[in-house]
Amino acid sequence: MFKDIVVGVTPSGVDECAVNAAVGFAKRFDAKLYLVHVAGAAQGWGEIRYLEGSGETGRLREQIQEYYGPRLQDLEHFEIMVVPGMPHAELLRTARKVNSDLIVLGPHTKEHAERRSRMWGMTGSTLERVSQRARCPVMIVSRPLCDVETNFLRVVVATDFSDQADCAVNYGGQMARQYKSALTMFHALDIEGISGQLDQQEVELRIADIKKRLKEEYEHRLRGIAECEYECWEGKPSMEILKLARMKEADIIIMAHHSKETDPEKAFLGSTVTQVSLNSACPTMSVNKHFDMRCGLMYDQTGAVTSEEHEAPADA
Repeated sequence: MFKDIVVGVTPSGVDECAVNAAVGFAKRFDAKLYLVHVAGAAQGWGEIRYLEGSGETGRLREQIQEYYGPRLQDLEHFEIMVVPGMPHAELLRTARKVNSDLIVLGPHTKEHAERRSRMWGMTGSTLERVSQRARCPVMIVSRPLCDVETNFLRVVVATDFSDQADCAVNYGGQMARQYKSALTMFHALDIEGISGQLDQQEVELRIADIKKRLKEEYEHRLRGIAECEYECWEGKPSMEILKLARMKEADIIIMAHHSKETDPEKAFLGSTVTQVSLNSACPTMSVNKHFDMRCGLMYDQTGAVTSEEHEAPADA
């Protein structure tokens, strides 16, 4: 399923959940794992250009090797990379360079247990920028995973019918076919501000119409999936997605990271994918661009089976 995986790391191990998940995927799929630490913030931005020459990047690489070495012992293919620069830019550059088919990120802060809401809401964060601009799917892991959760037997795909959400739907369909997963297509009907103008019957009619639209728009893309259902609930999207995922005991939530807000600060603070990632018990995957899985048995974006290996398209 994955052949080249990039995971963001720090020498302190605060990204342990993400690294453990990435290592598990690398073992399961015999993938090459790139552990990438972007140096600069802790060392002082004015010293970035001196980090390599001073030997600081080498020392950081040794710290990462020492901390994560024991769990990397069984991996045949991995590389620890320490590069100076802006975290989001270097993670994206590395992912493009190695043609990765997955980027894994974690909380990325020492105080994530106590201050994660504040941290995940910071405008311009590494998580936001990587999720929005990556050419491949980005998996956000904020809690430890057990082995069974890498099976992805229960997949939830959240959609708002946008172009970006279509990419998430296509990818979710590929994953469900590959794993023979149960797939739930979900839309949250956000009627905040107008709920007082609608009676219960009108709300129920809207929900019924959306369920019909979900099936009409996506059924042909999801052919070949034995267990597929379409759900629509009323409420705040992030809360309803989380409730549905808990009810379905989802192994992964797939959605697009985008916003119609023109103000970037409001857009990120109100980002549904951010709120879901922060509070979800399972990993959240952000997919903003069309991307075919690269694995032995492939299903392309039309649902057709092919035995060819797919590379990520240049504009993906």
